[in-house]
Amino acid sequence: MNKKNFLSNFRITYNAPATLTFALISAVILFADTILHNTLIPAFFTCPGASSEPAFNPSNFLDYFRLLFHIFGHSNWNHFLGNMAFILLLGPVIEERYGSALLVLMMTITSLVTGVLNVCFSPSQLLGSSDIAFMMILLTSFTTISKSEIPLSFILILILYIGREILGSGKNESISTLAHIAGGICGSMFAFLATPKPKAKVSSQKNAKSENEKSAERTIKNKKPTADDETTVVGSIEL
Repeated sequence: MNKKNFLSNFRITYNAPATLTFALISAVILFADTILHNTLIPAFFTCPGASSEPAFNPSNFLDYFRLLFHIFGHSNWNHFLGNMAFILLLGPVIEERYGSALLVLMMTITSLVTGVLNVCFSPSQLLGSSDIAFMMILLTSFTTISKSEIPLSFILILILYIGREILGSGKNESISTLAHIAGGICGSMFAFLATPKPKAKVSSQKNAKSENEKSAERTIKNKKPTADDETTVVGSIEL
């Protein structure tokens, strides 16, 4: 295949709609916040804490919006890239296994749970998609767990992440250790409760077709010759 044909057949696919859309929205919000001198994310995409300033106001509709949509806000580009490195790596795998709609539901539930816990128990504000990233880490790890086996990789990821959260607590007021651990618990529960989408039947149809072809070939080989089969054809003259 020459270079021109290769380039003509090459195309970019939007392979994971939920994951890619989430990353793009987060990037656009952070870019807009940079242009607006860091006023957009604190106003709309930062979840209040139990005793933060400002604290959660049950009569303010905007606080409920922040409680759910804090996952789209990030403090800076390093914070954004750190979370997206996990989300863009694990999201497409989860989306292929469970489907886009179910992944969106998982992300929504995780965001809501972490937001509520932050409002009830954490003294600091919360923003960023670290809880979504840890949910995906635990969900991906648990999908490999059988009834009698637990992968060592899952245990190491759990220890490393929780250890990082405990050792790093207090360094960033916008990071809630309790909320992130809750995100991991959500991912663990999704692994047991969510049902993977059924696989396409293309491979099974191909296997059935090949079996039928093999059966037809065996039938032709085992067929006994008849008187008509013993004739010889030369051109269009039958002898």
